Amino acid sequence: MTEKTHKTLEQAEQEGKYIRKVRSFVKREGRLTKGQERALTEHWADMGLSHSDGLINAEALFGNNNPVTLEIGFGMGKSLVEMAKAAPERNFIGIEVHKPGVGACISLAVEEGVSNLKVYEHDAIEILADCIANDSLDTVQLFFPDPWHKKKHHKRRIVSAEFVQTINQKLKVGGVFHMATDWENYAECMLEDMQSAQGYENLSTTNDYVPRPDSRPLTKFENRGQRLGHGVWDLQFAKV
Repeated sequence: MTEKTHKTLEQAEQEGKYIRKVRSFVKREGRLTKGQERALTEHWADMGLSHSDGLINAEALFGNNNPVTLEIGFGMGKSLVEMAKAAPERNFIGIEVHKPGVGACISLAVEEGVSNLKVYEHDAIEILADCIANDSLDTVQLFFPDPWHKKKHHKRRIVSAEFVQTINQKLKVGGVFHMATDWENYAECMLEDMQSAQGYENLSTTNDYVPRPDSRPLTKFENRGQRLGHGVWDLQFAKV
């Protein structure tokens, strides 16, 4: 990727380049709890990352050269903190647009003594473009993104042919893109986009979905869904 790619989106727009305008999320800022606000105030300097800082160097950031997992849209951060705590030999970076979720994630990480996690409060598309180096990630996780289930809203889904190629650029060779959704139609669209993309190998033995790996915690929401007979589809593709 050229140096120009790492310019900010504002600069790109000034140069007249087309910038993706359709957002995959809607900003719904709930009120911060006192605990979330305190976590952001007291621990942002240690755990927070800013889009304006530009391209990151993970080795300098974490003080080691451990493999890096990036999670896009971590919600309230419970499963991300659980994964980071269970794998101290890995570094984790989380991206979430909603401030209460970021505050909750930092609060829980501090409570659990997790030190191998950094977080962004920003749009993942912009972070990928401006802050994440090519060939730098060992794993990218996208769990239960907004399904935008109405057909007229499908264009808002974050997973697209363009998006999966961007992820491919950011992964190291052998790195894995892991997605999960509880919407069968979205799973089918994800699978189609991944199978059409260049530079990926499906890790499924049946060339479609994989069983939920132990590394992905079972969420309370997912547990409830399973009891009600709802399906969940995991996809894992490696960069080749």
